[in-house]
Amino acid sequence: MNTLISFVIPVKDEAGSLEALSQRIHAVMAKLPRYRFEIVFVDDGSRDRSWEIMRSLARRQPETVKALRLRRNFGKAFALAMGFEASGGDIVFTLDADLQDDPEEIPAFLEKLEQGYDLVSGWKQKRRDPLSKTLPSKLFNKVTAWLSGVPLHDFNCGFKAYRREVLQNIRIYGELHRYVPVLAHDMGFRIGEIPVRHHPRMHGSSKYGWERYARGFLDLLTVLATTRYRHKPGHLFGGLGLVFGLLGGIILAYLAILWFSGMGPIGNRPLFFVGILLVILSIQLISVGLLAELITHHASRRPPACAVVETAGREADDETA
Repeated sequence: MNTLISFVIPVKDEAGSLEALSQRIHAVMAKLPRYRFEIVFVDDGSRDRSWEIMRSLARRQPETVKALRLRRNFGKAFALAMGFEASGGDIVFTLDADLQDDPEEIPAFLEKLEQGYDLVSGWKQKRRDPLSKTLPSKLFNKVTAWLSGVPLHDFNCGFKAYRREVLQNIRIYGELHRYVPVLAHDMGFRIGEIPVRHHPRMHGSSKYGWERYARGFLDLLTVLATTRYRHKPGHLFGGLGLVFGLLGGIILAYLAILWFSGMGPIGNRPLFFVGILLVILSIQLISVGLLAELITHHASRRPPACAVVETAGREADDETA
């Protein structure tokens, strides 16, 4: 039986591109008879004619197109989660509805998956966006790759392909959709990346501004706390505490030298209070880290089932165990 591919597409005011996007996906998949496919549009609170067009596409092509309408704008992560739940494919693609992602790249993603990867992310090497978006994005991607240890060039690219097993073991919420590769990598899934073409936007307008990067940074801290430091929270809080404590100690040592050298009183200097506050903050962070370690130790759960890829040999008999 042919493998089913699901295309999950969140939509927010993209009425001008939906017809063309559906046609392009159908045209590409017609060249891939090995696969069956479905398109799952998720209307995330659109105010234009997007829902009417999606509903029309679903009625005209019920065998390949499905449309969901959310009660309001919940955000991209929630829309994707709803689309994942409604889809049934063994392989799931996500792509934006604005036609900046090119469906012609689909075979390249499938080829990469066949090489043994579980998640393949697109890399927009030549972005068709203004400098005000490309420069912050490059900085964001470099910082994310450095802190997370996942060597991707483009975490923001919405064009990705997943094996179903990845999505079954990851829960996304808030703005965590861009960090799915980090979450998947933490679980041991193989992450790949391919360059993709990026077209200029022809319809609608971008839904993201500078606040996107501020939210992204906060979400990065969340991801780091729940992946790299999930089983060793003391390293995160304790490490930060040691850094602040070192800074505070240096400041107070410097002021102590000034005092012993007879260079006037130090109790009325702002730097004195900064040093004391840093030392207090250091003690608090280290204490929180120790408490988090105790909680993690006593509340540790069994490792996730997805950690075991394959078994061989004698199967345990529950009755004789």
